[in-house]
Amino acid sequence: MLGISKNDQYYVEKILKDNKFLLTHTQGMTKEALEKNEVLVDSVLFRFIQISENIKRLTDEFKNKHTEIPWISVIGLRNRIVHDYGEIKLEIIHHTLHNDLVNLNEIFKNSLY
Repeated sequence: MLGISKNDQYYVEKILKDNKFLLTHTQGMTKEALEKNEVLVDSVLFRFIQISENIKRLTDEFKNKHTEIPWISVIGLRNRIVHDYGEIKLEIIHHTLHNDLVNLNEIFKNSLY
């Protein structure tokens, strides 16, 4: 049995899957509603971590080709979540979900073509 080729397309597809989950489950959600849903908060934070981990696996060639992606910001959000867990401000997460993620999702979608 042949293994899955873990190339840039593979990691971008994983990123898009996590982005879709985030967009689908938080669409139109207020910060207050998000704060009240502990299970969703945990899942959202996990998905942001996964996105960053998959970004780290993309080739330098891909990253250099797609300078419109805020690589440092995405990885920085992951670091804040991981190292400040329990202290992460949901304002930042909510802002990212509703102001940055749609654009990032479109950039990654377009990177496949």
